[in-house]
Amino acid sequence: MRDLQGLLARLFDVIVIVGGAAVASQIRFEYIEAHAYSVAFVAFAAAFSLALFPGFGVYQSWRGRSKLQLACQVSLGWLVVQGCALALMFSLHRLDYVSRLWFAYWTAMSGGLMIAGRLITHAVLAHMRHAGMNLHQVAIVGCGRHCHSMIRKVDRATDSGFRATAVFNAAPETGTINTHVPVFENYEAFVNYVRTQHVDEVWLALPLSQERMILRFVNEFRDDLINVRFIPDVRSLALFESGVTDLLGTPAINLVASPLSASALLKKELFDRAFALAALIVVAPLMIGIALAVKLTSRGPVFFRQRRKGADGRVFRIYKFRSMRLHTEQAGVLQQATRGDPRVTRVGAFLRRTSLDELPQFLNVLFGDMSVVGPRPHALEHDDLYQKVVSGYIHRYRIKPGITGWAQVNGFRGETDRIEKMEGRVAHDLYYLGNWSFGLDMRIIAATIFKGLRHTNAY
Repeated sequence: MRDLQGLLARLFDVIVIVGGAAVASQIRFEYIEAHAYSVAFVAFAAAFSLALFPGFGVYQSWRGRSKLQLACQVSLGWLVVQGCALALMFSLHRLDYVSRLWFAYWTAMSGGLMIAGRLITHAVLAHMRHAGMNLHQVAIVGCGRHCHSMIRKVDRATDSGFRATAVFNAAPETGTINTHVPVFENYEAFVNYVRTQHVDEVWLALPLSQERMILRFVNEFRDDLINVRFIPDVRSLALFESGVTDLLGTPAINLVASPLSASALLKKELFDRAFALAALIVVAPLMIGIALAVKLTSRGPVFFRQRRKGADGRVFRIYKFRSMRLHTEQAGVLQQATRGDPRVTRVGAFLRRTSLDELPQFLNVLFGDMSVVGPRPHALEHDDLYQKVVSGYIHRYRIKPGITGWAQVNGFRGETDRIEKMEGRVAHDLYYLGNWSFGLDMRIIAATIFKGLRHTNAY
């Protein structure tokens, strides 16, 4: 069945590639017949797709996996295919005969149709799975909260094609497992059920300490056509929600490491630079007005510069509009601004209340020292102090600091005169690290714009 699905998927891709080229010819030239060199180009692209798409995982089973990732894989594979076809045409000295506009139409339409076809197929399959068809039966081996968590995840993801049909309680002494499916505590009875009911998969939701149990089940089903998957319980060890990374071709589970993947960091970096450039263009007149107000109302420079720690503990200079009168700090001691602080100028007080003093930090974002959203950077003296007394403080350095953050939009701004305030701020920063998404960044930016520009704790 899987071979037939793969064959149909390949046939669909070839039809879409050829059909997309024909439609592009109709749009570009108002007739379908194309130049012979264009026909050769299409043939090369179809051949390259059959050869290269498997390497991008396009024809693998995507049951229970991200459809967004599938769309990205198809897009990347198709662009690589077109790049190879272009290179081949260039090497044959026939690229000048190909219309660039036709090529753009063809690439966009065929790529879009390949993605749309797969998403429609998965939507139909999801509907079938909701109706109880095209399901993989799963038996879960586990104990405690991790086992309950896996059962809930399977039950909620009804469109994934997985259904929990049995559970084996690996540690009855720790408590019972409450679920709607049969729960076994006898090993032989559970194994017999898996075989007689033709269960497709056995998931071992066990802690790392259960090595003997893991090996027992692996050896038990070694000669059966049953998928045995290990889903380790590492929550007691891992700082963040654990992920798997590839190290020298070997899968490794992240226990204490940045929860953001390299691709996520790249997306965040690209967004930061684009957003900072756009923001600086928009607020340039306002920044010029603020600079004049700061310069004309008090003696000293327009910008306040201070050394802060960024990603991986690297030190950089942060920029703000100066909001205080010039004064001398005691060596090694940094006094935070307090309510009614005489050092704060009248213009500075307004800037601090409205967070307008932070606008120059878009320059830091553009330079690559900061991010638009992330943990707020603190003075080096405060870092040295809180790193010793607040658990998890060091992990704020795993990503770039931000102009705004999850802690700030939840009320943790301004003076941290009590250790509990800093603990709350760090807890929110760690939550952000463990739950980062592009959507969460958008929520934080929107909250900052609509309710975060003015805050009673900022003085």
